[in-house]
Amino acid sequence: MNEKTILLVDDDEVLRERLQRAFVSRGYRVVVAFNADHAEQLLQSVLPDLCVLDLKMPGRTGLEFLKTLKERSPRTKTVMLTGYGSIANAVEAIKHGAINYVPKPADADDLLMALNEKDIGRHKRESSDAEIPQPSLAEAEWQHIQRVLSDSGGNISEAARRLDIPRRTLQRKLKKMAP
Repeated sequence: MNEKTILLVDDDEVLRERLQRAFVSRGYRVVVAFNADHAEQLLQSVLPDLCVLDLKMPGRTGLEFLKTLKERSPRTKTVMLTGYGSIANAVEAIKHGAINYVPKPADADDLLMALNEKDIGRHKRESSDAEIPQPSLAEAEWQHIQRVLSDSGGNISEAARRLDIPRRTLQRKLKKMAP
């Protein structure tokens, strides 16, 4: 039985419960929090070995909590989990002490591998012949639009300005199904 403790901080209840069950079934002790403030309260009673931390949550962001976590428990290995992946966010997370950055959707094995808790060499050998799928142009455009929209706080006019396209064009693109 693995005695390591994982602090799981995510505002998505379904994902949080699914990951908690998966980590427990792999022998980890799991402490869950629904936002950064709740996680900070938990730090008073437990200093986790590992942490899976959502980037975007209501209230304080995962990056803001990461600073607090590193001050209180510098040995905690942390992975930033996000549905809004960008290079800038990844660099910022690593700069503040995260050891890795994982885009959603991710399962427990992806996260444990990112935390260096699984046999990475075995995984690489199994997937070395597999070609990395390249997103289509439509998929890449959709992902970029979603990131810009998220960074604009859901404001379509601001997102259209940042994308340098008319607001109506952006609205039409958003009405289409994701590729």
